[in-house]
Amino acid sequence: MSNDFFRFKQFTVHQTDSAMKVGTDGVLLGAWHAIDGHPARILDVGTGTGLIALMLAQRFNDAQVTGVEIDGIAAAEAQRNVAASPFAGRIDIINAAFQDFQQQAQTFDLIVSNPPYFCNALENPDTARATARHTSSLSFRNLLYGSMQLLDNNGRLAVILPTESLKAFLSEASIIGLSLIRHTAVKTVERKEPKRHMLLLSKQYTGAPFEETVCLQNSDGTRSEWYQQQTQDFYL
Repeated sequence: MSNDFFRFKQFTVHQTDSAMKVGTDGVLLGAWHAIDGHPARILDVGTGTGLIALMLAQRFNDAQVTGVEIDGIAAAEAQRNVAASPFAGRIDIINAAFQDFQQQAQTFDLIVSNPPYFCNALENPDTARATARHTSSLSFRNLLYGSMQLLDNNGRLAVILPTESLKAFLSEASIIGLSLIRHTAVKTVERKEPKRHMLLLSKQYTGAPFEETVCLQNSDGTRSEWYQQQTQDFYL
């Protein structure tokens, strides 16, 4: 890995221009096995470098993937990453705010997002990085409401969030009418509390959600069996 790019098995993500670099959150969401089935139309909200869009195009080889990105510089870099990948014919990158994009009529089988989540913290003076990290550019309500409009009847929404945002996000989801199917709480190591939460939601689900807690690392700092299983098709 370089600061300028991150090489995966089937594609490379260049990240010189994008405010948010390749990180564990995006890789986790793109690789999460709970996102399964055969989605034909996938939307990645806040695609950044295009990482998650590329991962899902690799996983679902018949899917058409759309990545929406509000920042023009990041969108351009995502377009270059897509063009250099084996999946260029199945991924479209659109430079637009999600609130504007959702006015279009197409629906999706799967919507994914590693959304901005700092609701009350002081914003980063780097405008592009602040846009990528703070909910002032895309609130949870905006994301959930737009997803409700764009998901087909059996569609699903998958997100990854920090612990401090979990309660607010689930509360908004309940109000809007999206139900939790699965909740994977992610610890860095066993002795610590979960720092991240991956959520799978839908319009139709009425049962109790499946809940699990997993670890990224063993006690010696190596990748856990769970993490290896999730990411083995991607990491070199």
